[in-house]
Amino acid sequence: MKTLFSALLGICCFAFNAYADDSITIYTTIESDRLAQYEILLQTVFPQDKIVWVRGSAGIITAKLLAEAKEPRADIVFGVAASSLIFLDQQNMFEPYIATGLDTISPNMRDSKAAPSWVGMYAWTSAFCVNTSELEKNGVPIPTSWQDLTKPEYQNLIAMPNPVSSGTGYMTLNAWIQLFGEKQAWTYAERLINNLNALTHSGATPCAMAARSQVAIGISSAAFAQDIIELNSPLEIIIPSEGTGWEIDALALIKKSPQKDRAKEIIDFLMISDQVAQLNANFSDITARAEFMTPEAKERSAKMNTKDLKWAAKNRTRLLKQWEARFTE
Repeated sequence: MKTLFSALLGICCFAFNAYADDSITIYTTIESDRLAQYEILLQTVFPQDKIVWVRGSAGIITAKLLAEAKEPRADIVFGVAASSLIFLDQQNMFEPYIATGLDTISPNMRDSKAAPSWVGMYAWTSAFCVNTSELEKNGVPIPTSWQDLTKPEYQNLIAMPNPVSSGTGYMTLNAWIQLFGEKQAWTYAERLINNLNALTHSGATPCAMAARSQVAIGISSAAFAQDIIELNSPLEIIIPSEGTGWEIDALALIKKSPQKDRAKEIIDFLMISDQVAQLNANFSDITARAEFMTPEAKERSAKMNTKDLKWAAKNRTRLLKQWEARFTE
C-alpha cells in the first residue's frame, strides 16, 4: 500500500481525463456489471442527454472529488458510501436539494437536514463469502466469527478489501471498532492481516476471489454474493456471530455542478422512480423506499442508526492514516 491519497490521485487523474462540456458526469463506485443496468435505464429515459459515467473505488472517487473541489468535473455522485459523502459534505462539496418525492425515502436512509445533502439508495452489511469446497480441501471448518479468522489454520486463505481504497473495507474497519472498541480493533486487525492472502481495492473482489477458488474466504458483503450463488458457485454467506458492519450507498448533487438543472432532473428520477428502486432492491433488500422491502428487511433497517456513519465520516482521515502507518509494506 502507498500513501493515503497520492497513489489514488495518480490513478484517477490518469484514468479519467476526458469530459464533454455538455455532458452530465456521474461519479460512482457501483461494480461494472450492475452499473450497466443503470446506464441502459438512464439512456432510455434521458436519450437527449450525454451521460458520462466515471467508475472507481470509494477511495479513488473521494480523492478525485477532493482534488477537483475548486473546479468540479462531476455533476452527480451516485452509489457511493454515505460515510464518504458525509465526509465530503463536511468539505462543502454538495448542494442540499429537496428532490421531487423526497418524502418517499425512509428517514434513516438520508441526511437528516430538511434539505438533505445526500440521499440513500440502499443499505448493505459485511459478511464472509465462504467457498466450502476450498475449506474442505484445506481441512478447516467454516468460520462463524470474526475471531475465527485470526486462527492459524486460516492463514493465507482470506482476502479482504483495503479500507483506504474501498468503502466496504472502511465499513469493515468501522465494524471492528464498533464491536470491539478502537484499541482492541487495531489489535484484531494486526492479527488478521497476518492471515490475509490478498488485500483488494474493490469490496466485491474478495467474494469473487472466493467464488473462483483463489481464496477460501472473502470478507465482503452478502449483497455481492447473491448473483454468484445463483450461478451454482460453492459459496456460503456467513454473518459473523459478534455482529456486522453496515453502510448506505447514496447519491448527491455536486455544489458547482456544470450542468446543475439537468442533474437535478436526473437525481429526481434516480431517487424516486420504480425502475431504479427495483434495481436497488435486486442488489440489497434494505432499500431507501420501504415499499420495496420485505418485512424482515424493514426490521433490520429499523436498527440502523446514521449516528454511526457520522462517526465514521468524522474519523475517516485519522483511521485511514493509522491503517497505512500500521500496514504499509
